[in-house]
Order: sequence, then C-alpha cells, then structure tokens
Amino acid sequence: MADELDGMATFVAIAEAKGFRAAGERLGVSHSAVSQTLRRLETRLGVALVRRTTRSVHLTEAGVRLYASVRPAMDEVRAAVAVVGELGDQPRGTLRVHTSTPALAMVGESLIAEFLAEHPHVQLDLVVSDVPVDIVAGGYDAGIQLGEVIDKDMIAVRMTGDLQLAVVGAPSYFARHPKPKHPRDLMDHTCLNWHPTAEAPPYRWEFTENGREFSVSVKARVLSTDSSLNRRLAIAGLGLTLSFDGHVREAVERGELVRVLEKYCEPFPGYYLYYPQRRHASRALQALTAHLRRWQQSGRQRKRGRSQAVS
Repeated sequence: MADELDGMATFVAIAEAKGFRAAGERLGVSHSAVSQTLRRLETRLGVALVRRTTRSVHLTEAGVRLYASVRPAMDEVRAAVAVVGELGDQPRGTLRVHTSTPALAMVGESLIAEFLAEHPHVQLDLVVSDVPVDIVAGGYDAGIQLGEVIDKDMIAVRMTGDLQLAVVGAPSYFARHPKPKHPRDLMDHTCLNWHPTAEAPPYRWEFTENGREFSVSVKARVLSTDSSLNRRLAIAGLGLTLSFDGHVREAVERGELVRVLEKYCEPFPGYYLYYPQRRHASRALQALTAHLRRWQQSGRQRKRGRSQAVS
C-alpha cells in the first residue's frame, strides 16, 4: 500500500509539473527516483501512463483517466492528514506557496524568517517562478500575487500597501536624449523591457491618463526575464526601464536614476496572499494569515509613529 500511494503521488506530481525533473524538485527527490517510481507503478498496472520525448512529457489515455480519478482522492488524503496534524498544540506541517520573483523582492525575506521563527513546526515549500499558475491545479496551499489579478472566489490577505510603477533612466542617458513628456514619446527612446518567460510576449508598459488606463508597446533594445538586470543596465545609461517604485527609490535618491512620466503612473493594489475559499485552511495556513495581519498592523503603527515624530 505504501508503494501504491508513493507511486500515485509521484504520478500526480509528474502530470502537474509536466516533467520528471520538476516533479522531483516538488517531491524533494532525484530525477532518477521519480523515473523508477513511475516505472514500478506502470509495471504493476500493466499499462503506460506517460509518453516521454526528449523535450516533453505527456499523459497517455490511461494516464489521463488515472489522473482524473486519483487527483481528487489525493486532495482528500492531504486534507485528512492536515486535519489529523492539527490535533497537536501548535501549527505544523508543510505549507506549499507559489510566488514570483518581484513579489518575493517586494514582500521581503524578513517576513518569512519571522514567521518560521514563530512557528518551528511548520515547513515552507516556497516555489518562486514568474510563470502564472493555477494554485488549485498546481497543488499549492496558497499563492502571492497582485491584487488586481486574483480571482474573485479567492480569499485574499494584504501583504503590501499599494504599489506604483516608475519609468527611470540614468542622468547620462538624459544627457544624450530629451526626457519623454508623454508615454507615447517612449517610441523614440531606447527601452529595456521584461517578460516573465522566454515564451511570453514583452510586457506592455501600463499608464493612466485622466482616469483612463492604456498601455504602450515599447521597442526594446534589451528584453530580459530578469527585471533587476534591466535596472542595472538603466543605471549604466543604456536606456529607460519600467520598475516598481520601491525597487528604484534608493537609486533615485542617490541620483543614479531619474524618474519621468510620474503623473501617468498611478498607484494600484499591491501583493496579497490568496487561497481558495472552498479549500480547508490548515492551521499552518491560518497561522500565516494571522502573522500577515499582525505584520500589517505593526507596519501601520510604525508609520503613524514616524508621522507623529515629524509633525
């Protein structure tokens, strides 16, 4: 029975991760261990579940049918294990959370460290990827995402305040080029742009004018999946880039970067931790949401204290 459960869990991970290596990273085992476990399961069942090529992994017809039956059962098993684990005195178990590189940079690792120090029996499986995911289909307990793109049927807990984008360039760049006065002027500038994956289209820079939102497709001299690289190239004077205000504020204060088009960059909802309403929230997830609310409250109190000191 243990081999059966292990085989089914491995098969589900392969189906959802669409690869042996990615499934191994999710399960915390090697690529070869995943392959061997699946091979034993296929041998016991007497049917191939996965079709392998050099570049991809696809489910066979038998694999599709098995996944449709096994996945709900695996969710019930995980929920039952979580319920039993909650009978202890403290939150415990593994929290599987999906986040993006920009979200992690904005939220800060100190928040995560404080939560783990407060709850020593909780293990965190934090998957950092800029590829959009369905957290339910991906088997995640929760995700971290911008508030404006979270589905309405999700429970969302604020992690940051409102955010604001900033178009920036180095003084050396503006010594050679006039500052843009309107976002449409960006078509005449050298831009450093971003996309979440190599297959995704370039990001269309978003702006607001007179309450109307619009976007501009800039001509990118550099198109990168690493927005921090674009900021470094902007500081070197190679072009303009679009970034979160918080990521460039210190460079602007030091005079390394100059903001332009600020009146067209209005604030928008920041990052939230979110999870499905219909899924039972484990005690570990409840502890994380409670920690976030206390963290937000302490942040508001610190801001009030600073404003009172200044006044």
